[in-house]
Order: sequence, then structure tokens, then C-alpha cells
Amino acid sequence: MANSASLPGRGDLTIAEEFAQKIADERRHNQLMQMVPGIILASFAVLASLFVGGFFTVTNAINILNQISIPLILATGITNVIIIGGIDLSIEGVMGFCASIVTLLVLNKKNSMDLGVLGMALTVAAGTFIGFVTGVLHVKMRIPSFMVSFGMGSVITGFGIMSYGGKPATVEYALFPAISQGSILGIPYLSFMALGIFLVGCFIQKYTAFARAIYAIGDNEGVLRSTGVNVDWVKIKAFAWCACCASLAGLFGAIRLNRGEVIIGQGNLFTTITALVVGGASLAGGKGGMLESLVGVVIVVIIQNCMILLGINPYIQEAVKGVIIILAVALSVTRGKKDFVK
Repeated sequence: MANSASLPGRGDLTIAEEFAQKIADERRHNQLMQMVPGIILASFAVLASLFVGGFFTVTNAINILNQISIPLILATGITNVIIIGGIDLSIEGVMGFCASIVTLLVLNKKNSMDLGVLGMALTVAAGTFIGFVTGVLHVKMRIPSFMVSFGMGSVITGFGIMSYGGKPATVEYALFPAISQGSILGIPYLSFMALGIFLVGCFIQKYTAFARAIYAIGDNEGVLRSTGVNVDWVKIKAFAWCACCASLAGLFGAIRLNRGEVIIGQGNLFTTITALVVGGASLAGGKGGMLESLVGVVIVVIIQNCMILLGINPYIQEAVKGVIIILAVALSVTRGKKDFVK
């Protein structure tokens, strides 16, 4: 019988036993790889405490929590897009656009608008709609995600600049400074709010059919389509959720600065993608998760924080981040298994 035959060069293992052993080996390998980011995080924390003066202080810990908030929100959104094997290069544009728009909808020095919380909600809705359009263009017109999102990011950045005519609005809405300056036990409100958004992402990942479909698309989209699942709609929702989180990040940026302009979104995409890959996500799709993204964000922020404390040149800091993402991608991508970006 076929299942009792021994494979040449494999000792006395039958085909069934060989298959079972292969599955067990792969499971052990995956478990080990999931542990690597945590080990890296612990190693960086120990090294920083030994060699970086001022790292292990309450002030610096609060500073790290403050720095984590925006990358964590962006990572919460883009994680699902990465898992399906896509990428969203529009998050900087959406973030900058929403930061610009919200300051024009609440009480400000540029116009007479005063919509308050409603203006903030409308801004997030507008940003989410941008992601919806990006997803529709991607799945219906079969445009690669990196191309359509890059184009959408450029378009929406232009609209953001046009919205304030080159002269950003300064906010007079009292809620903005109340949030940006408020804290609990020294930890900024924005950090708690970012954690809340992250927990929503965790809930979606653990308890919804949407998340299960996300992983199935990243692993084998063709098989999922054959089961009757509306794969296109799942992808569209992934891009809409990503843009929703980018909108919230833009709102946070405007609250921090008490003004809005598209430049608020710049420099966040690279940091976010780096964090996801360092946390164990694969740009080929099928791997990653919220907790992994959290670990990756903390690692990247700690590295940035240490370089700042050490007084390293900002240009060298960018070069270091570039090296990190290249190494992380080289270690995470399974070559020849599937398309790199869908």
C-alpha cells in the first residue's frame, strides 16, 4: 500500500509518517519565528539600558509611549493589507489630508466652521471613503495595490494642500489642547486612545470572519474564491479599514500640533512598514498579526529613541532604518512561493 511504503533515503519512515514529521517540523519552525521579534525586543531593551544613558527613566518611558501612538494606529490598519499580500502606500497622503481637513471643520482662525466632534467624525469618514475607493480600483480594475495606492496618495495630498491654500489653519477648538496636553499617571491621553484603537484591531482579528478571510487570501486566494467567499469585498474592506486608521492618525497629528497640513503624514509609511516586517509580517502575505505588529512598532520606536538619545545624525537614522527593513524583508520573504505584492 502507498501509505505504508518507505521513502528512499528516509530510513524506515512511511509516506504518512514523513508527511506528519514535515508538518511538525514546519510548526516548530513557525513557533520559533514567532518568538524571534520578542527576543529581539528584549535584547534591545537590555542593550539600551546598559549603553544608552537616560533610556531607563520614567520621562523617557513616557516619551516612548507618546512616540508609539501614531505608528501603532497606522500599523493596526495596514496589517490586514499586508496579510493579504498587498500594500497601501497612500497612508501618508490620507493622514496628511485628514489632518488638513479636520482643522478646517472645527473652530479655527481660517474660516467660520465650528462642527466640533461632528467635524472630526466627518474627517474620519472621508478618509475611510478614500480607502474604499482605493480598494475598489485595486480589485475591479486589477491595478497592483502598490501602484493604485501610490497614485491615490499623491492625489489626496494635492487635495489636502488645496484645502488650506498653502496657509494651514490654526485650531481654536478647546478639545484639541485638552486631549494633547492631558494625561493619566503621566501617560498622554493619545497613547491610551491609540491603545484603544489597537484593541479594536485585535478584536477584529480574533473574533471576526473578516480576519479569517484575510489570512486565507494571503495564504491561497484561489482556494478561498472557490469556496464562494467574496474575496474582492474582503480586500476592499481591508483597504477601507487601513485608511480609517490613517485618518485617525492624521487626527492625532493635528491634535498634537493644533494645526493641520499635509506634511503631518510624511515619514510615517516607512517607519510603519519597517515595524510590521520586523514584527514578523511577510510582504508576500499570509503572515503577521496585531500582536506581532505591536512588538515591531515598539522595536522600531526604541531604536529611534536610542539613536536620538545618542545624538546620531537624522540622516544616519534614516539609513539605519533602511538597513533594518532590507534585512527584515530578506529574512521574512519566502522566495518563489507566491507573488511579492498583489
